[in-house]
Amino acid sequence: MKLSRIGRVSLAFVVSVAMGLGMTACGGGTIGFMWVLGTQYNQIAGFKIDDFTGNLTQVIHSPFASGGSNPVSLVVTPGGRYVYVVNKGSASATAGSCGGASGGITQFSVGGGGVLTFQQCFTSQGFNPVWATRDSTGNYLFVLDSQAPAINGVLPPNGDITVFSIAPDTGRLSLVLNQQIKDPITGAQLTYFPVGKSPSMMQLAGGGCLLTLDKGDQTVFPYSVSGGQLVLTTNSTIPLNTTNATSINANGSNVYITDAGTPNTPGQILPYTIGNSCSLNTANGGAVANLPFTSTPTYTMVNSKGTYLYVLNQSTTDSNAASYSSISAFTIDSTGKLQPLAGSALGNNPYKVGAGPVCMVEDPTNKYVYTSNSVDGTVSGFQLDDRSGQLLNLTRGSTFTAVGQATCLAISPNVQ
Repeated sequence: MKLSRIGRVSLAFVVSVAMGLGMTACGGGTIGFMWVLGTQYNQIAGFKIDDFTGNLTQVIHSPFASGGSNPVSLVVTPGGRYVYVVNKGSASATAGSCGGASGGITQFSVGGGGVLTFQQCFTSQGFNPVWATRDSTGNYLFVLDSQAPAINGVLPPNGDITVFSIAPDTGRLSLVLNQQIKDPITGAQLTYFPVGKSPSMMQLAGGGCLLTLDKGDQTVFPYSVSGGQLVLTTNSTIPLNTTNATSINANGSNVYITDAGTPNTPGQILPYTIGNSCSLNTANGGAVANLPFTSTPTYTMVNSKGTYLYVLNQSTTDSNAASYSSISAFTIDSTGKLQPLAGSALGNNPYKVGAGPVCMVEDPTNKYVYTSNSVDGTVSGFQLDDRSGQLLNLTRGSTFTAVGQATCLAISPNVQ
C-alpha cells in the first residue's frame, strides 16, 4: 500500500508529535523522572518512567555527578523543579566536593528531558548529614546530621536537625534559627535543633510532627512543627522496644518502625499512631513478626491509598536457598492492624528484588513501585495491583542498571 503525499506528511506529523511527547509504539508518555544515588563514584542515575509499561530509560547525560562525597538521601520539591542531594561526606572526599569530609547538600534544577544541572552547594550546621525531608508545602527542608556542632570546643553525644527555608523562585536554601533554645556559651539562638544519639532517619507524621529515629539509644526524638520552627514536645524522648531499629516511616497518623533484631531472625514491624504532643501509641495488634524466611528489614513504604505496607528485606533465613533480598507485603485494616498479604495463585509474597534493597518509591500515577538495590547497583520495578496489593513483574523487564552501591531513590513528576 502506498500513501499519498498528504498521507505521508500527516503520518510524519503524528510521529513527530509522539516523539515530542516521549511516546513510542511500545510505550506511552513519560510520567516522571527517577533519581538513584550511588556512593561508588558519587553519582546520580536519571531515568524516564514510561506511562504504559513502567519501563525505565536513561535520561540523556546520565549519570550525573552528585557534587559531593557519599550521596545517601535526596528530596524533590513539589512540581519537580529542584532536587536536593544529601552528601554524607567521607575522609576520602576530593578537594572542592560539596561540604568536603563533613558533607553537604547539593541543589540541582531539573530541565527538559530530566537533565540535572548543578546549582549550589549548602552545608548543614552539624556534621555528616544522613537524611532529609521537606514539609508538605515545599517551603522548608529538614536535614538530619549525624553529629551536632561542638559546644565550647566539645562535641556533644547527639545529632541535630538543620532547617532551611526554600526560596520558591530559585530553590535557594536559607538557614532557619532555633527560636526555642539559645547557645549556653554565646547566648545567641542556636542554629540547629538537637536530637538523640546517632540519628539515622526522620519522618513527618500526623500533620505536624517530625520524628527522628536514633539508633544510638534505640529511641525516637519527636518535635512538633510550626512553619520552619521545631518545638520540643512534652515527651522529648520515646524509648523503643527494639534491639536494632533500622527505619521509620509514616503515612498520615500511622508510623511504622522496623526492627532487624538479631542475625538470622526475620525481625519485626512496630506499628504506632501519633498521640498528643507527638507521642507514639502502640497500634492495634502491636508488633508484627516479619514474614518467614526474611531477614534484616531495612525500609517500609505505604501505598498511596494507605491500604498496604511493603517492607524491604536485605537478606533471608532460608538455609535451603541462596541468599536473596525481598519485599514483604501486609494489608492495613481500618484500625491500623497489619496482616500478611494473602498470597496470590503464584505465591510470590515475599517478592524477590535485587541484592541489598535500600529505598522504595511509588510513581506519581500510583501504578508502579521501584526499589534501589545497593549490592548490585540496580533498580527493581513492579506493577502495583491496588485492588489486591500484589506486585507484578513489569511487561518489558523488571531490573534496570543504576549506579554502583546505590543508596536511596526519589521520583519527580514532569517538571512544572
